[in-house]
Amino acid sequence: MNTNPFFLYGYNGPEYFCDRVEETKYILSALSNGRNITLLSPRRMGKTGLIFHIFNAIQKEDKKAACFYIDIFPTRSLEDFVYNLGKAVVGKLDSVGKKTAKTALSLFKSFKVVLSTDPVTGNPQPSIEFAPQETKNTLAEIFAYLKQSNRECYIAIDEFQQIAEYKDEGVEALLRSYIQFCPNVHFIFSGSKQYLMTEIFGSVSHPFYRSTEIFNLTAIAEEHYYAFAKKWMAKNSIKLPQEIFAGLYSKFDGHTWYMQRVLNRLYEMAPSAVEISDVEQCVAAIIESEKEIYQRLLATLTRNQSQLLIAIAKEGCATAINSSAFVQKYRLKNASSISRAIDSLLSQEFVMKNQDGYIVYDRFMALYLKGL
Repeated sequence: MNTNPFFLYGYNGPEYFCDRVEETKYILSALSNGRNITLLSPRRMGKTGLIFHIFNAIQKEDKKAACFYIDIFPTRSLEDFVYNLGKAVVGKLDSVGKKTAKTALSLFKSFKVVLSTDPVTGNPQPSIEFAPQETKNTLAEIFAYLKQSNRECYIAIDEFQQIAEYKDEGVEALLRSYIQFCPNVHFIFSGSKQYLMTEIFGSVSHPFYRSTEIFNLTAIAEEHYYAFAKKWMAKNSIKLPQEIFAGLYSKFDGHTWYMQRVLNRLYEMAPSAVEISDVEQCVAAIIESEKEIYQRLLATLTRNQSQLLIAIAKEGCATAINSSAFVQKYRLKNASSISRAIDSLLSQEFVMKNQDGYIVYDRFMALYLKGL
């Protein structure tokens, strides 16, 4: 049985990773020269895959380097953040000897580290328990632990904009105060809500102002993506004409996750040569599988919001949503109601704004709405 090479989730090694050669080289160079990175892109563009690809390259070059990935999207407080950071880091920088691990972990005073034995490897396996009132002390001890390890550490914090939602005061300043004094710890701050990330790292009133190098991740170049797709399709005896791939790339603007979903199904379908009808069949099947979810999401919106969302989907990319021509074409209400609706759609991530105008965030949902 052939493994479908068009993976939708996770990182499955460099063999199945498409391009990003220049992006990888750039970020590796920045990190190795002491510059932390802020990685920006819409969801599903491939940020997480790129992070793990970079980690793979780092650990191939330096076997002692320690790489940690933390997704803080589910966190709601500094306490949650510290717990997730501790869970990812604590005990991972010690030698395999239980005695040595206990000695290293003895520096923690504000929380309890419980050591058990991994049933597979026999190595010490730490878990942490700490009291919420000790959160700030725990954070200080985690950074002290990282610093005293004398190892090069790389920490990727995904959906970093989530810290802006915390009710705790001074979180940014607190994190910044520790990060700037850990020269052996290198950070990638990844985020999909560009306006929040820009505020955190680009506003002079914020502690992280100009503390990192901003890197905007865009779509993989069409020629590189085509070479990757053509190679893997050929291994399954599938011919993928360039013009067919170009049409698919144009339909989704090269957005990685949407491209991968269609290519995954085409590989499964295994026609001798891919035709437009095959692509259309795959897209239709995906939309049908998501149809009920889209209907439920649409039902959560007000009439004004749903009408505007459908109008944007039908436009493809809506530029002048307050213009009389747009309002009349889609029988919308006045400009003030449109402004309220678009703010809500943006905050709920039904819609995103790019340099050309507004588009529906979920490309498959956009196609579903376009057909209504």
